[in-house]
Amino acid sequence: MHASHRRPVPLNKAYRLLNHGPTVLVSAAHDGQRNIMAAAWAMPLDFEPPKIAVVLDKSTWTRHLLEASGTFVLNVPCAAQADIVQTVGSTSGLEISRAPGQDKFQAYALQTFSGEQVAAPMLEGCVAWLECRLLPEPGNHQQYDLFLAEVIAAQADARVFSDGRWHFEGHDELRTLHHVAGGHFLKIGDPVDGKILLV
Repeated sequence: MHASHRRPVPLNKAYRLLNHGPTVLVSAAHDGQRNIMAAAWAMPLDFEPPKIAVVLDKSTWTRHLLEASGTFVLNVPCAAQADIVQTVGSTSGLEISRAPGQDKFQAYALQTFSGEQVAAPMLEGCVAWLECRLLPEPGNHQQYDLFLAEVIAAQADARVFSDGRWHFEGHDELRTLHHVAGGHFLKIGDPVDGKILLV
């Protein structure tokens, strides 16, 4: 995606980037190392200030980097990136990083750009990005693998998100992904507006 399509999202609308339950890619960086992983369980918690929750297994390298740095990014990928999502979600960043100068971004030729607030890389081609600051809750981390964070900056692809709303019509390849199981995804469908029934 060309940088000209990226637009800031007001923080009080950032929850809408996740409200429909998309699969996300979590990226983190610390001390010259970086990683990215897929996460199916991420959700908004509040809108002022905006907060999110994400579940990260203890075995993941991204979780280690996130805990060490205190910041991370939720990248919201699209249908065109289904293979990338499956690949980074099925490979070990720690294993790849054992090769000198290697990480998932280099191994899979993933293009990134810099965010406004955090050092974690932002993945090109996604349709939204939320820069997050970890809210330290060590009990939740250890017992439930649950991480809470405040969103401190957000951006979205204006072709499919503007004025606080998603609008995917005409951009099928930019529809968000929703993990079912075992590498199978659904992509977001068409809008249906509900009406208040008067009785």
